[in-house]
This record gives sequence, C-alpha cells and structure tokens, in this order.
Amino acid sequence: MADEGVAADDAAPATEIAEQPTMFGVPCTDERGQQVLHPSRDEYLDVLGMAAADGFELCVDVCAVDGLTNRGRAVAPGIEPERFEVVVNLLDLRGRRRLRIRTQVPADDPQVPSAVGLYPGAEAPEREAADLFGISFSDHPDPSRILMPPDWDGHPLRKDYAIGAIPVQFKAVEGR
Repeated sequence: MADEGVAADDAAPATEIAEQPTMFGVPCTDERGQQVLHPSRDEYLDVLGMAAADGFELCVDVCAVDGLTNRGRAVAPGIEPERFEVVVNLLDLRGRRRLRIRTQVPADDPQVPSAVGLYPGAEAPEREAADLFGISFSDHPDPSRILMPPDWDGHPLRKDYAIGAIPVQFKAVEGR
C-alpha cells in the first residue's frame, strides 16, 4: 500500500556509491582487521617502496597462490583475479601495524619485480615461490632453485602439476 501523501519524485534519495578506499594510491581492503593492498604488477615495487618509507621495515613473508581451481576468490572491487597471486606480508614494528600486499600474476607471463633491493629478507621466499610455482622475480640476485634439484622438471605446487608417488624404502629395525 503506497503512502497517499508522497509523490513519485519524493521517493527515497538514491544512495551514493562509496568510493573504494586506497593506500599508497592502490585499492585497499580489510581482511579480518588487516589492511590488504592490491597493486598491479606495474605498481608492485613502487607500493613496496612506499610501505618501506612509511615504516613497514620487516618483510615477514613472500609467497604465491595458484588460483587455478578458485577463480572466484575475493579480490578488491575492480581487480581481475589471475591464475597466480604473489602475497607479501609486512610489519611496522614500531607502529605495531601489519600490511598484506596481494598482486595478481597472469599465467601467460608469471613474473614480478624482486623485492630484495628493498627487503633483503625476501631473497629466500622469492626463490621458493619461483621454484615451487614457476613465478620469476626479475632482478633477483640468485634465481637458482632452492628446494627442488636443479634438473627437476616443473613446479610441484601448481594445481595442474601431476601428482606422483615416490616409493618409500623402509629398513628393518634390528633387535625386534
């Protein structure tokens, strides 16, 4: 039942679309109370530099995600999910702040710039991501494999990597 005294033009005002929050010029979301930035690959190194200048002096981790089977995962509005994602976790020890950086990486060109120049502790985690996911980090000081043998074919944490079996040999325990 419509209100008789309300004209059609006096209906509820249109709601304004909330502007996407940003930090360092890139989309920023909140995931369980933690700020998460979503830079493009081109913005990635600049955002890391701005974070370092803002007091985020410790790179806790650099890891990769293969979204092959989870294309509908949540990313910031306006960001197109790619197959791979590089995730960097930073800490500001003095200000007691955390910051996560999630960068989408396409499968047909899986590379991002290395963060080692800004965060020397990123050297080994970037090598792990390269070794296990096949994401290369340009300008990395030592891009050699770190976990798999140098002649290993493939990247075992990719979702399309064949699951194999390695036979385990057990030794008999003497005295039993």
